[in-house]
Amino acid sequence: MNDGVLGLPIVHDEKVTVVNDAIESMLYEVVTNPKPGLVDPVSHHSHPDMDVFTFIDSTVTMRPYFEMAFKRGQTFVDNDLRQLLGLIRPDGMDAEKTMFRVTDGVNTHKGAIFVMGIMSAALGYLSQTKKHSLGDLIRTEKKMTGGLIHSDFADVKSKSSKELTAGERQFLKYGKTGIRGEAEEGFPTVINDGMPTLLNSKGDKNEIILTTLLNIVAHSEDSNLIKRAGSPKIVDLVHQDVNLILGDSDLSDPKAKEKLKKMCQEFDDQNLSLGGSADLLILTIFLGKITGNF
Repeated sequence: MNDGVLGLPIVHDEKVTVVNDAIESMLYEVVTNPKPGLVDPVSHHSHPDMDVFTFIDSTVTMRPYFEMAFKRGQTFVDNDLRQLLGLIRPDGMDAEKTMFRVTDGVNTHKGAIFVMGIMSAALGYLSQTKKHSLGDLIRTEKKMTGGLIHSDFADVKSKSSKELTAGERQFLKYGKTGIRGEAEEGFPTVINDGMPTLLNSKGDKNEIILTTLLNIVAHSEDSNLIKRAGSPKIVDLVHQDVNLILGDSDLSDPKAKEKLKKMCQEFDDQNLSLGGSADLLILTIFLGKITGNF
């Protein structure tokens, strides 16, 4: 794991700033454009059932959930931090119900609810101990999610095909652990690839976020992408496309921008999505914000 990133001090550690940063990170992600296979203000071809306004409506409902997650961490006294995850998961399910209600049944932020709920609770817990670095935060969330894959997928083989979630189906078929695996391992894609890119890329905020997204895509196996394509083989192909776009540059380079536009069109034509990468991008922006670096 990137020690330079893990050593960054957390400067936004009070509930109001943590929650504001979480909401802003979700909004930053959706307004950034153009993004291949994702909703933004100029395109939503891969997601015809939603648009940028759907995401805004969904995002603003998350505040009570993030506040509750932070509070649960702030008041948690058990030694087993896995119990803290157990406390916030029902809250997360309630947040999902609210999301589905305001979006007329559209899944805009299910992954973000999981990721940002964990981080809000972990930051609440750290507010007790006065430890304020990203390393402390990642160690805390890893303790919260220890054994998560085993516990969540323990009975997956006994379920019928209709009962399986998309994540369970990919675990059974391909052995992919998705966002749970990222969480249990301490979000290595975010720490090793997302954050260094966010901190070191050139350009305006939109260009920096786009470059960060592409680096996340290049170093992860997006479960949403695999689901849409129907095969994990798509991952290597997309990695190649991203590497061709970035090369030795970033999205402040006009040539890279033209290549990105072509990739966006290809994703539209093939109905592909990068929803898993979007969740990791939200977390990356959030970590940039709570450390005062973005």
